[in-house]
Amino acid sequence: MALVQNERLKLLATALNNLSLSFIVSGVVVPVIGGHLVGGLLTLAWFGLGAALHLCAQIVLGRMRE
Repeated sequence: MALVQNERLKLLATALNNLSLSFIVSGVVVPVIGGHLVGGLLTLAWFGLGAALHLCAQIVLGRMRE
């Protein structure tokens, strides 16, 4: 049963990591490419949310069983 749970945790961590990457891309990379930076605080907020989701993915992976 631990193997099934580990695979589910890996899928959840992958989903969280993909979501965090989309936050970072939409909040940081797209405005830079478009040439119109909205504001430093808004960009920092998008990046912070992405980083927080990535940290959540790392925490999920830490719950894997042997």
